[in-house]
Amino acid sequence: MHKKISLLAGSIVLAFSAGAQAQTKWDLPTAYPASNFHVENLTSFVKDVDTLSEGKLKITLHNNASLYKAPEIKRAVQGNQAQIGEILLTNFANEDPIYELDGLPFLATGYDASFKLYQAQKPFLEKKLNAHGMTLLYAVAWPPQGIFANKDIKQISDMKGLKWRAYSPVTAKIAELVGAQPVTVQQAELAQAMATGVIDSYMSSASTGYDTKTYEYIKKFYDTQAWLPKNAIIVNKKAFDALDPASQAALKKAGAQAEERGWKLSQEKNKWYQEELAKNGMETVKPTVELQEGLSVIGKRMLDDWLKKAGADGQAMIDTYKKQ
Repeated sequence: MHKKISLLAGSIVLAFSAGAQAQTKWDLPTAYPASNFHVENLTSFVKDVDTLSEGKLKITLHNNASLYKAPEIKRAVQGNQAQIGEILLTNFANEDPIYELDGLPFLATGYDASFKLYQAQKPFLEKKLNAHGMTLLYAVAWPPQGIFANKDIKQISDMKGLKWRAYSPVTAKIAELVGAQPVTVQQAELAQAMATGVIDSYMSSASTGYDTKTYEYIKKFYDTQAWLPKNAIIVNKKAFDALDPASQAALKKAGAQAEERGWKLSQEKNKWYQEELAKNGMETVKPTVELQEGLSVIGKRMLDDWLKKAGADGQAMIDTYKKQ
């Protein structure tokens, strides 16, 4: 009898061990707070992966730069310290022109145009990431970018001398071209930088303005709709290849659902974010013709510079985008 009980107990332990071994655990770092729509979308994505993989793939979401800061996430995924992560593509513009494309001002200004640009960019982006041991799972655009400042800005020259938050090479370049002083500040440190006077202006979406309570420090949002940068969800290729086929399929399906949901959410939340900013005392200002024209000139200059760096691949992306 004791032998039977012992055998049964051993069988239960073995079954439990086999079940435990079948479960894979991944870490997913993101630089944004829980209130951000990208993180809301990621939360749904993590649940979808769990459901679709029948509990085989468990992803732990680490928000608000709690595991890695924004510029560190791509390297962490590449080195498999984190198996999956969210990055802002324009943060890595200095690494390769492909990451800079959707940060070029006035190239693609609305959601439809931005999605078309993404389709033209996607094959080249996948190729670049694959070459460095990563896979693109999906990407979602931020709402259109505007200028947060207390100063009256009617033309480009009014931006001279602003203490300008730069969170990417693209935003640093804009500062240089308009005569502002670029200060590198990531989103997690933005509120403190405004509170201490390190910066007095920046270019981002109404989403960032709401998440960081910018309305407590800055009272004007110039709705320039300059560009729609994208966040990409990237996966370590070795980690992906180590998954069983069913878990791989679950991850891909959850990613496709998150991409579709995320683009819709971005559009829906953009209006809501602007309404919330207004409720908290921020004025949304329609840019003057002079300001828009001046920013468009900067956009054209940056596109020309980008094409020189990006070469044949860059020209192919722009040609594909314009033909759509």
